[in-house]
Amino acid sequence: MTNTTLPRTYSAPAAQQPQPAEPSYLRTVRRLSVPLLRLALGLVFVWFGALEVAGVTPVGDLVAGALPWFDAAWVVPALGAFEVLLGLVLVSGKLVGLACAAMIAHLGGTFLVYVMQPEVAFTNGNPLLMTMEGEFVAKNVVLITAGLVVALWSRHARALR
Repeated sequence: MTNTTLPRTYSAPAAQQPQPAEPSYLRTVRRLSVPLLRLALGLVFVWFGALEVAGVTPVGDLVAGALPWFDAAWVVPALGAFEVLLGLVLVSGKLVGLACAAMIAHLGGTFLVYVMQPEVAFTNGNPLLMTMEGEFVAKNVVLITAGLVVALWSRHARALR
């Protein structure tokens, strides 16, 4: 007959091990961090979009140059209005997944600067030596990633409700 008892050194899998209590400040940070990220993204989009609508954005020529087949007189303010709307939706907390998808698509379009205006984005045509404008566009990788985090968190939070 075989012995079916477990050896004395057996311990439960890690998932079944009691977990130490999480400090309250960490619970607070965990609860607030992604909603604050959503609000920050929303406010930045409202702010930058409003500058474009008002015609006082420092990146108006950059935007217009990336979309040369459109008239800059209307495409820059139109994109600005879209950004304001996007930001307001993010701030409201409604339709967050849709807003994040639109934000990611919009930000993906900013990489046209590298294709349409490489002389503006890169020093001496070298993609490793970005200009200020090139770096301005490159930071959108971080904003896209933030949008993915907010969208996934929003979906998870909705599923829990």
